[in-house]
Amino acid sequence: MFLFFATFATLVFVYSLVSKRLESTVVTAPIAFTLGGIALETAVLGRLGFTIDSWLFLRLAEASLVLLLFSDAARTDLSLLWNIRELPARILGLALPLNILVGAAAAWLILPGLGLWEVAILAAILAPTDAGLALAAVSDPRVPLRVRQALKVEGGLADGLSVPLLLFFIALAAAAGDRGDTKLAKLVLEQLGYGVVVGAAIGLVGGWLLGAATRRDWIAPSFMQIGLVALPVLCLLISEAVDASMFIAAFVAGLAVQWSPRGAGKPDLEMSEIWGQVLNLSVFTLFGIIVARNWHGMDLAIVVYAVASLTVVRMLPVAISLTGAGLSRSTVGFMGWFGPRGLASVVLGLVYLKRELSLPGESTIELATIATVTLSIFAHGLSARPAIALYAGRNAGLPRDTLAGPEDRGPDDVRPSSSARGASGADAPEKGSRSAGG
Repeated sequence: MFLFFATFATLVFVYSLVSKRLESTVVTAPIAFTLGGIALETAVLGRLGFTIDSWLFLRLAEASLVLLLFSDAARTDLSLLWNIRELPARILGLALPLNILVGAAAAWLILPGLGLWEVAILAAILAPTDAGLALAAVSDPRVPLRVRQALKVEGGLADGLSVPLLLFFIALAAAAGDRGDTKLAKLVLEQLGYGVVVGAAIGLVGGWLLGAATRRDWIAPSFMQIGLVALPVLCLLISEAVDASMFIAAFVAGLAVQWSPRGAGKPDLEMSEIWGQVLNLSVFTLFGIIVARNWHGMDLAIVVYAVASLTVVRMLPVAISLTGAGLSRSTVGFMGWFGPRGLASVVLGLVYLKRELSLPGESTIELATIATVTLSIFAHGLSARPAIALYAGRNAGLPRDTLAGPEDRGPDDVRPSSSARGASGADAPEKGSRSAGG
């Protein structure tokens, strides 16, 4: 692993040197680090017979998503979310379940070797979005403010909503396979219920203690951030010990830390986001290695499903959910297209493989996930700026009253916000682990 980490550190340093110059190009950080992993495997690791430590890959990915979920939830501005509640409610409440339904139906038709619960598992793995893969779409001021905010809210909350659905489908698949060691009710109780309890306890107590230390002027600003990093780490470790969902625990803890009575309030999460970003980039590098090792197994059906997953499977449910919202067709198309699949899908895929269900279609699910995420990294990253320019041009020709509702992008609607993702203001500086989108 020395060679991998040495190469990764070098890649981080080199990318940092030119990061500002790359911000105005279509080369995003996920693209750069995925290509770095592919090149590393092709030129060096493959020839040396390098074996990826699956346990390490899983841990890095889990830690990255735990930090992301905690930061997303802790930065969620509920008052601002209430002001734009219609769009996120439509996307998360209707489009997300429809996405899983349509994704499962598409897998059933395109990948006939998969069973009922296997297509549901695949659809759940690919349901959450990762706004960081097309960061410009949620940060460019030419995109209407409420559209940016809605896409950020979806990227921040869809991860946590997809976890229980995936666990539910895994439990049903295990039950259908007569796995006596897996009981549906027990798994749902432990993973979901325990996850909520662990997250709420860590967030409420941690938030209260941090707030109390701040009021008494006991805590240095830098150690406030260190203390906040410790909370999602505790969620990961305690959840692992009690067999709870660390992702649900981290998300609940992020919400609870700012709701804690006289607690930490709206926390400064810069350090947790920086660590999350480093872990995120390491996952994309490892993912590039995985892509290089598995591309030869992707047949036409896998590729067709990957394309369908990013187009019809995503865009049709979004269009249905936004019917009657008063949005222009260009806005509906823009929001439908920018539903990238990234880190969350990688992690959920690893969570599924960790269960070792040995389902007949396991390799197909793995290859379809790899193909879809790979296609998304490049398609959404490369298309972000051209799509924004096209979308802005079409908006310029619309009557002003067309943009006076959910799409209003007038300067009077811009509110200052400390958030960088989640349900926060879209004009805030983009920081954090998924801001590596470039």
